[in-house]
Amino acid sequence: CFVYLIPGLAAGLALLIYTGLILVLLNAFNITLTLPGIAGIILGIGMAVDANVIIFARVREEVTTGISVKTSLKNGFHKALSAIVDGNVTTLIAAAILWFKGSGSVKGFAQTLALGIVVSMFTALVITRIIIFSLYAIGLRDVKFYAKKFKKERKIIDFLGKKAIFFAISIAVIAAGFVTMGVQSGKGEGALNYSLEFKGGTATTVTFDKDYSIKEIDSKIVPVVEDVTGDHNVQAQKVKDSNQIIIKTQTLNLDEREALNNALADKFGVDTSTITAENISSTVSSEMRQDAIIAVIISAICMLIYIWFRFKDVRFASSAVLALLHDLLFVLTFYALARTSVGNTFIACMLTIVGYSINATIVIFDRIRENLQVHSSEEALAEVVNESITQTLTRSINTSLTTIITVVVLAILGVDSVKDFAIPLLAGFICGGYSSVCITGTLWYSWKRVQFKRKKAKK
Repeated sequence: CFVYLIPGLAAGLALLIYTGLILVLLNAFNITLTLPGIAGIILGIGMAVDANVIIFARVREEVTTGISVKTSLKNGFHKALSAIVDGNVTTLIAAAILWFKGSGSVKGFAQTLALGIVVSMFTALVITRIIIFSLYAIGLRDVKFYAKKFKKERKIIDFLGKKAIFFAISIAVIAAGFVTMGVQSGKGEGALNYSLEFKGGTATTVTFDKDYSIKEIDSKIVPVVEDVTGDHNVQAQKVKDSNQIIIKTQTLNLDEREALNNALADKFGVDTSTITAENISSTVSSEMRQDAIIAVIISAICMLIYIWFRFKDVRFASSAVLALLHDLLFVLTFYALARTSVGNTFIACMLTIVGYSINATIVIFDRIRENLQVHSSEEALAEVVNESITQTLTRSINTSLTTIITVVVLAILGVDSVKDFAIPLLAGFICGGYSSVCITGTLWYSWKRVQFKRKKAKK
């Protein structure tokens, strides 16, 4: 509302309707919500916001050139249509592949993501349009409600002039991730901090003399278990209608089990004779991991083919897929450096980045395609790329901020398992915004220059 005024209000109302529709449809289709499923909903909300931002960024551009408000609204929806459709269709392709090839929690993610994409397109292109034209019809027609002031021509930022710096930063960060994983693996600590879902462990069932709340378990019991076992990825689960708590840790030998039992007896007065323990296998099977990897690879190939078809240039498609790989490696680096627990949420996080990153890239490529219709010569190529990135910069920042706000709230208010998902996702969204603005356009430009050089060499 602050940035886009009346259009922002319309977008906010449409987003409320979107959320209501999602809740109704989740109930209607009886979809079971898992953490990856919730990730799909979050991504859907981000894309619903994104569609509105794309539309009203266009509207504001039209208004500030002096065109009438009504015409600006019509032009804004029309010019934003291709970017919204292409961005959503590429993500929908990924969701469809993940649904058919994935298994377990991956299918849950694909379900909610596909549902979110369809509903977000409907609300952005239909509901938002109805609301904004209704507000215009009841008298909110003054230009001041749609743009704060007429702006001078925006100064074009030379992103291509800094491409060597951007590429160097990306290579350095990704290399740091691989080096860290190699060092950690050499120490015998594992390349990544795999959780119980990936490597299994020990489940200890303890009967306490009182009913502890979730907050008390996290603040009192879990620290004791961490101190004794040296495991900082402890999971505690209450048994319904009892004082029992199931504590899941890394695999413990007999001496470690006895030490844990004695510590619980000393700290909480637990009767050690009632404590039971058993080894548990990993819940994320090698088959599920393999399915997820295959699904992502097939999704990338299908997205490449679609973008190639839509943009009539394989360089757009290959640049988008390379940027996608770049973002995934960035997030992997974060997991390696921060030693964040790698569990079920890891797959959900990576899949969310796939959907988010490709959507952000499409918006910039759509603007480059549009500007190429006016200037397509080799001499104007750099200007076209810099101008296109600059024109979409506000949209990139605003979309990233609105999505990041959602994830920051999850990181602050969520329980530990949600934080293990939200914090890497936050890093992924920041990286997605960076790669869209600083990497994708420069990649496309570099390959386009190669094409021009080859043509000159043939002549």
